[in-house]
Amino acid sequence: MTVQITIIGLGKIGASIGLALDGHANLIRVGHDKDMSSARKAQKMGAVDKVHRNLPNSVIDSDIVILSLPFSEIYETMEYIKEDLKDDAVILDTAPSKLATSKRMQEILPAGRAYIGLAPVINPFYLDEREGGIEAARADLFNKGITLVAAPATAPGAAIQLSSDLVQLFGSNPLFADIAEVDGVMATAYLLPQWVSVALLNATVDASGWEETRKCAGQEFAETTVSSPTQEGIASLASASLLNAPNLSRVLGEMITSLQNIQQSIADGDESALNETLTRAEKGRENWLVERRSAEWLLRGEKVDAVKLGGIAERFFGFRERK
Repeated sequence: MTVQITIIGLGKIGASIGLALDGHANLIRVGHDKDMSSARKAQKMGAVDKVHRNLPNSVIDSDIVILSLPFSEIYETMEYIKEDLKDDAVILDTAPSKLATSKRMQEILPAGRAYIGLAPVINPFYLDEREGGIEAARADLFNKGITLVAAPATAPGAAIQLSSDLVQLFGSNPLFADIAEVDGVMATAYLLPQWVSVALLNATVDASGWEETRKCAGQEFAETTVSSPTQEGIASLASASLLNAPNLSRVLGEMITSLQNIQQSIADGDESALNETLTRAEKGRENWLVERRSAEWLLRGEKVDAVKLGGIAERFFGFRERK
């Protein structure tokens, strides 16, 4: 049985999924990107088997459609392709806000089609890599990582199983999570760092004295502000933040409290408190990096739902359970 997967959005994540799925004889990978040069590059590098310039044509025969798009483009894209989706098609996305997306998808999708939200986490080997776009696509981008799988209560069991099998096929480990829980995680791990970067930039580049300060700003400033979104990502960050407002407001409040505590320690001249704050942060980051890079929880099965390949994955992809 031949299965067609369409990947819409051939940037770092989308093209990496395509590369990771390479090598299955009964799997057809179709790609679409509004930038045809990126689409052609994805085909040339082996991330997709063919590309379609026409968006609806790219999904007509697809069993699985993966939306790897900026958040601000997802709804418009779905409205454009919804009438061309195959019966029983499964729609996956990699957007950072799942609760709002799930509700909207249930309104948009015709009967018989299913939506499952994915939040893939990259290989810790690439944590320090700053390159973005299709040039940053890697076949092993999701190795030693997890992918949060957020299924609406109405999602068919077959669609959930298919999603988890597919996650394993592209090298990741599925971790089933409540949709609201995923939004909470994304607020801390994805949205907050970008807003902290934005806040630092707005507190400095528009302040008096920047004319001289900019000449001295070095590695520390560059590394802290690297998460600030580019022009293309501004609309997506704003939309995702508003749709995840309760969680983001909570973690922003915690961030503000942390800064106020530091401010108070400095105002009090409390060197001991400052040293304790710095040491705790250093140890926290060090522990996180060690755990993230070793990914021992994947070996122990800690907090990761073991999903046996076979059934859907074997029938669709000709791919048996990995050791």
